[in-house]
Amino acid sequence: MREIVFDTETTGLDPRTGDRMVEIGCIELVNRISTGRNFHAYFNPQRSMPFEAERVHGLGDAFLADKPLFGDKVQELLDFIEDSPLVAHNAQFDFGFLNFELVACGHPEVSTDRMVDTLVLARRRHPGAKHTLDALCSRYGVDRSHRVLHGALLDAELLAQVYVELCGGRQIGLELGASATAVAADLVAQENTAPVTVRREFRPPRPHCASAEELARHAEFLETIESPLWHR
Repeated sequence: MREIVFDTETTGLDPRTGDRMVEIGCIELVNRISTGRNFHAYFNPQRSMPFEAERVHGLGDAFLADKPLFGDKVQELLDFIEDSPLVAHNAQFDFGFLNFELVACGHPEVSTDRMVDTLVLARRRHPGAKHTLDALCSRYGVDRSHRVLHGALLDAELLAQVYVELCGGRQIGLELGASATAVAADLVAQENTAPVTVRREFRPPRPHCASAEELARHAEFLETIESPLWHR
């Protein structure tokens, strides 16, 4: 199974109010194992970078001035992600910017059916805990010591490791192939649901009434009891 873990950096919070994507980083996973393939690009947003956003990711106007427009790299991006599921943290945010940029340059939106949101996974698995990427890295022992500022490719690399842990850890790479797993599951289901026939040995009914000898011995025993209650 092929999946793409991705992250974006932007000029702000909402593309509908003029904010734009300035960076995207994508990591390829196959059977939840990183293949080493990635896609990474910076984009010229054709607008100034707000101070608050630059303070988060460090991408200023001077750095982005000579970077390509999103439309110049869009086909390369689409060729990389293909039709794979897309994994992101707080995925509604990243999908919102990705789809805005795609539509702006004449491409259809990416269906949210392909969305895998690690924030939702983390909330289900660890209710009441902190669910930021930093907090999840700490929980799962993912080294983020080199993360000074946010960066799309770096954050995607960290998220890929967190995602594997959220899905059960690295041992999942040792699973059977999909077809073998399906067959094994079918066999288990059949064993659990098939009717069980139990063969029992016939035994004749046993007598439950006392014999004459047993009744006589019982009467003798009663005579040995001093001051029995049934005589009072």
